[in-house]
Amino acid sequence: MALTSPLQDDSINQAPLEIVSKLLSENTNLTTQEHENIIVAIAPLLENNHPPPDLCEFFCKHCRERPRSMVVIEVFTPVVQRILKHNMDFGKCPRLRLFTQEYILALNELNAGMEVVKKFIQSMHGPTGHCPHPRVLPNLVAVCLAAIYSCYEEFINSRDNSPSLKEIRNGCQQPCDRKPTLPLRLLHPSPDLVSQEATLSEARLKSVVVASSEIHVEVERTSTAKPALTASAGNDSEPNLIDCLMVSPACSTMSIELGPQADRTLGCYVEILKLLSDYDDWRPSLASLLQPIPFPKEALAHEKFTKELKYVIQRFAEDPRQEVHSCLLSVRAGKDGWFQLYSPGGVACDDDGELFASMVHILMGSCYKTKKFLLSLAENKLGPCMLLALRGNQTMVEILCLMLEYNIIDNNDTQLQIISTLESTDVGKRMYEQLCDRQRELKELQRKGGPTRLTLPSKSTDADLARLLSSGSFGNLENLSLAFTNVTSACAEHLIKLPSLKQLNLWSTQ
Repeated sequence: MALTSPLQDDSINQAPLEIVSKLLSENTNLTTQEHENIIVAIAPLLENNHPPPDLCEFFCKHCRERPRSMVVIEVFTPVVQRILKHNMDFGKCPRLRLFTQEYILALNELNAGMEVVKKFIQSMHGPTGHCPHPRVLPNLVAVCLAAIYSCYEEFINSRDNSPSLKEIRNGCQQPCDRKPTLPLRLLHPSPDLVSQEATLSEARLKSVVVASSEIHVEVERTSTAKPALTASAGNDSEPNLIDCLMVSPACSTMSIELGPQADRTLGCYVEILKLLSDYDDWRPSLASLLQPIPFPKEALAHEKFTKELKYVIQRFAEDPRQEVHSCLLSVRAGKDGWFQLYSPGGVACDDDGELFASMVHILMGSCYKTKKFLLSLAENKLGPCMLLALRGNQTMVEILCLMLEYNIIDNNDTQLQIISTLESTDVGKRMYEQLCDRQRELKELQRKGGPTRLTLPSKSTDADLARLLSSGSFGNLENLSLAFTNVTSACAEHLIKLPSLKQLNLWSTQ
């Protein structure tokens, strides 16, 4: 009657499903075969109706226990397709989202695994260049975010049931301009790993706890009995998320260890995000949905996750549309975006700055060739910019030239260091000469004999140092810092040629 009645009414369409749900809740000791028989029997009722919550629970259980059952492919596929196309808010029906999540994991358990999932995503997008169903992408992203969150639930709930950064990276915090000026430390849970390197202050730090989106930093001093220093939300001394995740190049890293099931779940759903980013029509909406970085801090601190997600960020950085690549920046002032997370010094950066250079290139080619953007680069990322320019990256050479042209850098020594960096490569020398033709005062600055202070960017090598020192005059150089670089004893032959050198910083080098 429910299938043949011309009346479109919930009491007709939903009543049989409600009856089945109630009977299932009363009969929990059913065999697997009986499960399948029930699902096949009610399949016609699901063609035009969402399953009620109790029935979703029943379907989830079947997906978990029998992922290779033919029922999953034949009966559940059209149901999930309907959910993704027509659902308007998973917040009102979270079990629909959970059922969709378990269904995709069941597909991933088949022999073909991700190939089956990929075909499912293709079927949801459709064969044309533009997906005809506007709800599919946000629903898929919601399922992915919830699944990825569930992978880190154990870590998130491990400390007083509050979302917190699992202490998985061990090492000293790089000094920054923000308060507190004491170095921050992200510790492994094991208490015997507390102190392994020298601090920058007289008092040693015992521990630092970074917790929740309102990040509280508690610093306990072993040498004094003072109460803990706390930086609460809204205070000027609050370190932002990326600052807390940043560690110095010399520090060792430790990864979150997920269980086998959580690891498979994470791999499956990150792969789906990668598939979504490959569709041109979905990319603007996907970039907008991911712009606020809607992942737990535990995920951002997990090396495997950030390494896999890098593909998605790369796709955003390659897209010429401003609505896509502008989403690499923070969603509002005072927050960090993917640009900060994947730039050198950010916890997600696992290369020498190639992704950072491509992000800067696309942003500078858009409407961001402004003094404000250059100023933020000069304040936070000048070292990586100079290192990449020293290695011949054309985008970074252009950035340094623009910094000189717009008078972004006030310090004369820093200006001279940038000039030396530019003159160390052919492309840099050519662009700098063109700049000098426009601004004669730069030549006057260079005639004074070079900088008195010089700091080599972190991760620089002997070759980088040799290239820099051979690019110009360093007769006035008195202070040279090679701290946290990859230089070795081989650089001594260049250092002994500096006539005025008085101070040399070789902290944390070979």
